[in-house]
Amino acid sequence: MYDPLVDNSPGVGLAYPTSYWADVSGADRDQNPEDDGQLEHDIDIDVAIVGAGYTGLSCALHLARDHGIKAHVFEANQTAWGCSGRNAGFILKSSGRKSYATMQKYWGKEVMRGIYDEMCAGVDLVNSLISEGIDCDQQTPGFIKVAHKPSMFKSLQAQAKLQQQMFGYDVQVLSKRTLHQNYMADENAHGAIRYQDGFGLNPLKLAWGYQEIARQAGVQVHTSTPVSFVEKQVGKGVLLATPNASIKAKKVVIATNGYTPKGFHPIVTNRTLPVLSQIIVTEALTDEQISACNFLTENVVMDTRALKYYYRKLPDNRILFGGRGAITGKGANDPYYAQRLLSVLKTSFPALQNLKYDYAWSGWICMALDDLPHIYQGEKGSEDENIFYAMGYCGSGVSFSAQAGKRLAEKVAGKLVPNLPLYSKALPKFPFAPLRRVGQWGYFHYGKIKDNYF
Repeated sequence: MYDPLVDNSPGVGLAYPTSYWADVSGADRDQNPEDDGQLEHDIDIDVAIVGAGYTGLSCALHLARDHGIKAHVFEANQTAWGCSGRNAGFILKSSGRKSYATMQKYWGKEVMRGIYDEMCAGVDLVNSLISEGIDCDQQTPGFIKVAHKPSMFKSLQAQAKLQQQMFGYDVQVLSKRTLHQNYMADENAHGAIRYQDGFGLNPLKLAWGYQEIARQAGVQVHTSTPVSFVEKQVGKGVLLATPNASIKAKKVVIATNGYTPKGFHPIVTNRTLPVLSQIIVTEALTDEQISACNFLTENVVMDTRALKYYYRKLPDNRILFGGRGAITGKGANDPYYAQRLLSVLKTSFPALQNLKYDYAWSGWICMALDDLPHIYQGEKGSEDENIFYAMGYCGSGVSFSAQAGKRLAEKVAGKLVPNLPLYSKALPKFPFAPLRRVGQWGYFHYGKIKDNYF
């Protein structure tokens, strides 16, 4: 599997990976939306956006709609070939891995609330775009965060109280009995809190919908068109190379997140850690199996582990179940990781001992050293002044990436954005960057010990 810490290219024109999303969306039956194909001739443009995922498509759409700037989007393979088409499809008001309490401690109440407002705006923006006619199999609202052991239920109750005080957030506290009776009888869940506004959807269809809306606004989307930087500056522009043509752009947006190739551009080198997330989708549950598990809800579910598991019941009564995957791309297709997820699922629902999975795949999420996403422009007056990026969603980018794209568009257009760490600071570099995978391995082992014994 493509590994962004090892490989200099994600490929050219590769098909979608085998997944539940690709299957039900019809990607293997040529039902993906129309695009502008591979770039075949040299062009001189205002804005080149690298990456046709949520961030790049949102940026292009808002450049066109809000600022009258027609951007061109360039994708090495297919629209949403990376994380945008492989994730679990959870829409959450999440800020990455840094808690709001920690933000308040670092930056004060005003900044913390500003970041919270941006995350809320991300969910609102996704809902607004969906309302324009995107059919993405949206499910009933609700996000359940379950305590994976009794001691964590107290922590969840404290978290609910804090968020009610901070934001007036409507958070329900669910005892183990209430959870089992009214939602699902997860034997690994010892109580939970429930938010009213998270939900699940088909992430690939969502990205395809973004593309259709963007193209209607005049955006061109070129697939099978990988891009590389030839020179950092040509006059006031940036020169890019593709397999069959060259691009001269006044400004360039890097929207490749966890799929950014090794050595792509110095502005992002050693500033992210791509981490594999593994997902399985089971065969459809029978009515008897659903009843035995009392699996009444289609809310999205996540636990309190350091190495989190997450799941949801899909519209066709399959269960999507996810967690961490291999450390390297070379190990991504080892069936051990899918089997491990299935085994954990069966400990949550013992009545499903004979259940099998029909789909298994993995994808790269993008971790930041400070556990926050960053939307950034190269320093004014530097050779990178015309380079922009949005990266480091830390596994919570499905909703916020739309807002990140909107803020990117404002930066590209020279508009002011909120004065928040998300928008004013570059991604911090990882110390001892060549050893990032060693650190990841160490964290995984620490997480296993913490989840089991502390």
